Amino acid sequence: MNTDIPVSILTISGSLREKSLNSALLRAVNSMISSQGTVINYNEMSQLPHFNPDLDVDNVDTAVANWRRLLKEANGVLICTPEYAKGVPGSLKNALDWVVSSGELVNKPVAVISASPHPDGGATANNSLVGTLSMMSALVVKGLSVPLINKKLDSNEEIIDSELRLNIQNLLNVFFQEINNVH
Repeated sequence: MNTDIPVSILTISGSLREKSLNSALLRAVNSMISSQGTVINYNEMSQLPHFNPDLDVDNVDTAVANWRRLLKEANGVLICTPEYAKGVPGSLKNALDWVVSSGELVNKPVAVISASPHPDGGATANNSLVGTLSMMSALVVKGLSVPLINKKLDSNEEIIDSELRLNIQNLLNVFFQEINNVH
């Protein structure tokens, strides 16, 4: 990685729940990233209005403008999401809908993690999210599904599963290599 260029990573939890396991995992991953760049955690997804193309005008809603600005300024984006009803949570899909036509994710490195207490690790949501991001021309680095997440974090939100820690480190290595390739 070219250390002359400051790296900014926007991290996003697909869950709005206060005690979300995905948000807890994201905080643990953020601590792994912080030595390699600046981490900006996006936590304003609940403020985005429902997507409506009629509202996507020059003076778009302030929350939407901020969302787009953060995406544009980031060198890479990391999303950690649960699976709801065999898909991506509606709030995350809504956030992505706001940037389909504005293009902030075009050629932007994006890493995807899904985590669930279920044995499939949210694989359906992961595949759906990767598909959406690929359609948006994001550079999707890799999708990682984490099964049984409730058994892999301790009460301090530390990753206690060595295989998970290794898988995340491998994901981050590929992610930062892709960021380096783009810049």
